[in-house]
Amino acid sequence: MDAAIKKVLSSLKARKFDPVYFLQGEESYFIDLIAGFIEEHALAEAEKGFNQVIVYGKDVTVATVLTHARRYPMMAEKQVVIVKEAQDIVDLNKELGIKLLLEYLKQPVPSSILVFCHKHKTLDKRKELGKNIDKLATSISGKKLYDNQLPEFLLGYAVEKNVKIDSTAAQALCELVGNDLNRLTNEFDKLTISLPEGETITTDLVLTKVGISKEYNIFELQKAIIQRNLFQAVKIVDYFGRNTKKNPIIPVVAFLYSFFNRLLVASSSSDKSEKGLTSVLKISPYAARDYASALRYYQTFKIAENISLLKDTDLRLKGVNSGSADEGQLLRELVYRLIH
Repeated sequence: MDAAIKKVLSSLKARKFDPVYFLQGEESYFIDLIAGFIEEHALAEAEKGFNQVIVYGKDVTVATVLTHARRYPMMAEKQVVIVKEAQDIVDLNKELGIKLLLEYLKQPVPSSILVFCHKHKTLDKRKELGKNIDKLATSISGKKLYDNQLPEFLLGYAVEKNVKIDSTAAQALCELVGNDLNRLTNEFDKLTISLPEGETITTDLVLTKVGISKEYNIFELQKAIIQRNLFQAVKIVDYFGRNTKKNPIIPVVAFLYSFFNRLLVASSSSDKSEKGLTSVLKISPYAARDYASALRYYQTFKIAENISLLKDTDLRLKGVNSGSADEGQLLRELVYRLIH
């Protein structure tokens, strides 16, 4: 978890509330975590009826939000105003809205706790509000965690929940669910419901109770094929097979065909370094890494064989000698043969 997010949570748990929180970023989990804590703990239950206001961005303007924030609490020391889906406030990125909000941020009402939940993106740093939000409000920017950061996050979450999970089970759960932290923590919470007190969440329990819910893409399939990681490739193919509307199989095969065609060119290059392949294939240095890596796993004869397999599968997907196999089965067979 980001140090800034930890600091905010630590202050909240110590009941130190700031006048304005601007919670933004791609990862909504951290936004929900902080806003949820304020909603639950800033006021006593008896105070919430008159002093806690929750609005949604699509229903308000900046001026409306600030009207709520400038009210004084009734029979309480504080009032809370939470703006959910704040990215939908119609004038948040317009000149007048920015001007009004900046004026408030410079002199916020000390008896109000104003919380903006600005999800899926951050403010435009080219505009005055984006440039100054970190100085004028308690601000976090929740970023998506990388796959290799997920197990550590999950193990920390387990400690907070006082539940034991072994590291292999944590890794398995992260692989099955992916980096949607709301979904990941929900799946973890489901596992704990029937877990006897004092027992440990094991890999067997994870594999038995949790289905694949991670959303994969063609680039992850390509990476698994490059590394000849059959286990990962099969998981992705199974996902594609169950979601053919979102991941139509013919374009997947065409994408892989293009990759192996370029790889065949790369295999005949005298300079197989990333720099050399960047020049030969006219691709970015980042993409050249994949080709350089693939050449360590695939010799020229296998590359040519894979191109032939891809042509054959393309014809079968279009009805030529397809037999009774469906699209998912054809892709599964193809990927197995590409790797072996």
